[in-house]
Amino acid sequence: MSRFGGSLFGLSLLLTVLLGAATAAAEYYNYGNALDKTFLFFEAQRSGKLPAAQRVKWRSHSGLADGLAQGVSLEGGYYDAGDHVKFGLPMAFAVTMLSWAAVDNQKELSGSNQMQQTLWSIRWGTDYFIKAHPQPNVLWGQVGDGKSDHYCWERAEDMTTSRTAYKLDQYHPGSDLAGETAAALAAASLAFKPYNSSYSAILLTHAKELFSFADKYRGLYTDSIPNAKAFYMSSGYSDELLWAAAWLHRATGDEYYLKYAVNNAGYMGGTGWGMKEFSWDNKYAGVQVLLSKILLEGKGGAYTSTLKQYQMKADYFACACLKKNGGYNIQTTPGGLMYVREWNNLQYASAAAFLLAIYSDYLSAANAKLNCPDGSVPPQALLDFSRSQADYILGKNRQGMSYLVGYGPKYPIRVHHRGASIPSIFVQRSSVNCVQGFDSWYRRAQADPNVIYGALVGGPDQNDYYSDDRTNYEQSEPTLSGTAPLIGLFAKLSGKLGSYGGGYSKPYQTPKPPASAYKAAPTIYTPKQSGAPIEFLHSITANWMAWNTRYYRHKVIIKNNSQKPISGLKLKIEDLTGPIWGLNPTGQKNTYQLPQWQKTLKAGQAYDFVYVQGGPQAKVSVLSYY
Repeated sequence: MSRFGGSLFGLSLLLTVLLGAATAAAEYYNYGNALDKTFLFFEAQRSGKLPAAQRVKWRSHSGLADGLAQGVSLEGGYYDAGDHVKFGLPMAFAVTMLSWAAVDNQKELSGSNQMQQTLWSIRWGTDYFIKAHPQPNVLWGQVGDGKSDHYCWERAEDMTTSRTAYKLDQYHPGSDLAGETAAALAAASLAFKPYNSSYSAILLTHAKELFSFADKYRGLYTDSIPNAKAFYMSSGYSDELLWAAAWLHRATGDEYYLKYAVNNAGYMGGTGWGMKEFSWDNKYAGVQVLLSKILLEGKGGAYTSTLKQYQMKADYFACACLKKNGGYNIQTTPGGLMYVREWNNLQYASAAAFLLAIYSDYLSAANAKLNCPDGSVPPQALLDFSRSQADYILGKNRQGMSYLVGYGPKYPIRVHHRGASIPSIFVQRSSVNCVQGFDSWYRRAQADPNVIYGALVGGPDQNDYYSDDRTNYEQSEPTLSGTAPLIGLFAKLSGKLGSYGGGYSKPYQTPKPPASAYKAAPTIYTPKQSGAPIEFLHSITANWMAWNTRYYRHKVIIKNNSQKPISGLKLKIEDLTGPIWGLNPTGQKNTYQLPQWQKTLKAGQAYDFVYVQGGPQAKVSVLSYY
């Protein structure tokens, strides 16, 4: 062969290798596509009245009467997994994970136009938590009887099982559940703060009250709600109290909460437990990473010594995941997947991958390294671990299967999920009863009639083997707590590496609804963003309890940001349920105007009005002016 011919052969070989690498990248690394699909799982899990913008069209309204038999409206929230119970602990953990993504992956989510979707997913949970917390020392922690629910295989729209609601109060405490819900609401308040300051303040009020409730009346929630023991048995509540305090400190900046985490560090195990797991039940590693951020930012002050102990345990978790922990490492499958337990193992891998991606950012921002017993490693090594788990999930594994349903050419098609396995109520309008569901749909060998896009199934065993069998619930059932960490993980990786453009084709199109369709859309008009000359600034100036309902005093400042006077301003105010002061009704529905003595707002001038009501703020928009 001539040198020229050999060069051509070498060039051809090099191109083949490069094309193969590019194909692999497109095959496994389309994180943007995976992120978009993951949001759909949360839409599929919705309980309550579904919005017009609902993209998962095989679902319909359900659970509309939840709580009513016990005198409280508990409509909304999320079904936990392949069943129809609303378990408070894993739901709250899922909302905390979604909120953490919105806070620390804001740049990536905004850059991919997914921030609105993230806020919407969070708010479907937080609106429910607000309803579930009608009094300072009361939290409704579960809706549905796990035992009767699991004896039936029926669609959410056909539910015939018990919808009993279970609550916590001062006589029936649950520090773990109340603490996790407080953490979720505190984290969510941070997520909403730049977009909807009034709603953020409401969430923070509930978070503070729930933390006080959890701390003052201590106990395991499964002792107060025994029905949950067989499904989400809590191993303790100390980690949730520290977790809630850490999030409340970040949300408020109040030293009280940091002091709480420091003073109770040893007693509650925050600086004592070195973990190799992060999950809905075990938050220690999350607490340790979150508090390490304070130290890495040089803000430890008088608490530096204890915060260093917290960081040592955060490092223990990270080093164990990287297998550089002096032999005290995580277990992995032959294919490289983090392996913790036989039942729903992928939830541990997704949570650890997200947490290490977060910690990688904290270390990078401080120009710090991870110090392990087996040597120091750069922050990039943590992100590499996170990517390895994400890639395994998306198909880079021995089975060549994506464990994210709907992603890639090969994914689970017999998912342990009632709604996915039974034809939609819009296709088969006759009800499917409890036993009929098992006989006709549960045991079918055929694929699910509804693809539950974005669901992370339980995953393979310790030898990387997965059985695509609907009855194999340990491997084939998806959960909120397992799927939620993927939002932040995929967002981080898509922002870091891009989606590689190619990837899999989308069998399911997911057009973005307009901003007006989102309950979480901000009600602040910012001239720099929209060009509108009128800005609304919302705040809550007081709140109180009356007749078992919490009321809020809302203050809205109208500011003329234009360079000229504005006259004849008419406002549309929707969802107003209480009295209003400072505006006059026009006689048209939901339409108000400034009083006669304030017909004109000069350039730069502001005017405020006040209203009182329970629940979220009213929606204020401009109808007309001249």
